[in-house]
Amino acid sequence: MAQVLEFKLPDLGEGLTEAEIVRWLVEVGDVVAVDQPVVEVETAKALVDVPCPYGGVVTARFGEEGTELPVGAPLITVAVGAPASAAPAEDTGAKTEGSGNVLVGYGTSEAPARRRRVRPAQPPAGGAANGTGARKGPAADEASAAREVPEGPVPVISPLVRRLARENGLDLRELTGSGPEGLILRADVEYALRAATAQGRTASAPTAAPETTPLPAAPAVTGPAAGGIRTPLKGIRGAVADKLSRSRREIPDATCWVDADATELMRARAAMNAAGGPKISLLALLARICTAALARYPELNSTVDMAAREVVQLDQVHLGFAAQTERGLVVPVVRDAHARDAESLTAEFARLTEAARTGTLTPGELTGGTFTLNNYGVFGVDGSTPIINHPEAAMLGVGRIIPKPWVHEGELAVRQVVQLSLTFDHRVCDGGTAGGFLRYVADCVEQPAVLLRTL
Repeated sequence: MAQVLEFKLPDLGEGLTEAEIVRWLVEVGDVVAVDQPVVEVETAKALVDVPCPYGGVVTARFGEEGTELPVGAPLITVAVGAPASAAPAEDTGAKTEGSGNVLVGYGTSEAPARRRRVRPAQPPAGGAANGTGARKGPAADEASAAREVPEGPVPVISPLVRRLARENGLDLRELTGSGPEGLILRADVEYALRAATAQGRTASAPTAAPETTPLPAAPAVTGPAAGGIRTPLKGIRGAVADKLSRSRREIPDATCWVDADATELMRARAAMNAAGGPKISLLALLARICTAALARYPELNSTVDMAAREVVQLDQVHLGFAAQTERGLVVPVVRDAHARDAESLTAEFARLTEAARTGTLTPGELTGGTFTLNNYGVFGVDGSTPIINHPEAAMLGVGRIIPKPWVHEGELAVRQVVQLSLTFDHRVCDGGTAGGFLRYVADCVEQPAVLLRTL
């Protein structure tokens, strides 16, 4: 006799308490194997696949796409040990025991999962169960069928973009993407919705809403709040808002900056890459300079424990770096950056950047940083006053490197100049320490041999 087991949204770690369902990967009646991903969710930090620790037949799903669930809420129920006539586990590779372990975004099995739809001999009267105890009526069946109509070859990768278009009744086949090879981005969908609003119309909804009794008119809204597009502060945007607001509330920060001649650093990088072997990125060289500076000024690699009224100086440097993606700003973390050489740092930066762009970073790769390097020069700007990534104590900002007039060896010359800025928590140190750190970084940028003398 089959045993029905309930699988709940697991603890996603690192303080995450909820997740939004982006896309179901299984349906009621599917046969799932142990550790097969069953749902794609979006946390405040990343998109992750959640694997199920049980093998058997899916009997119910809880929550529609777009629903936010707290950790511990039911996700699906699975009938383990179902009769052979209903779901022969030996034909599908499904196991009848749970793995006992859920690794978000990975699973615990090497074998690829297979699934097969199990159709009941006779559908229950009044529609199939929807996994929440209710039954679907004709309208729900029609809506489900509408969602299953193929959309055609639409160049869209992100499920979030598809959901945004679907919720607003926008046909993606009518859009021209601005991304690589015509890829439709979230910005394209938002632009189309704004254009429709400006023309005094809205995109047509997939199904007509039933007529209802008009509600009393709400009070007219005037001033800046009238009109416009409202975007909920949730998901990654909400996480950024919460963290930056907390940083501004709790951290008494200060910023100092200096211009530096980066000509010799650029020459050193060109010489390293001309020697053959893996190419070294500029970000990796800046990271090496950062870790060397933190070894001399460890106060900036710390955090403040206000409950104990202590400054906690950290032993390892886990270097975060700001990465702009389609979903927003994220800060992946390079573990033990102080123990890596330039080649290893280059490879890790490239791996984490690609994972950020595809939305596959795990929560562990987005948390635990002790110091952040922010290369905002890629946006074509010279300077900034970064907000510290709470609970860290400092962030180094790097502007664009451009030719500028510079006095070099007593003569006016055109040199490659960069502006460096350091925002620091004034509780962990004073201006002398922050200035010493920034000056050392500038000296290494201007004369890379300074770094070699300290290694």
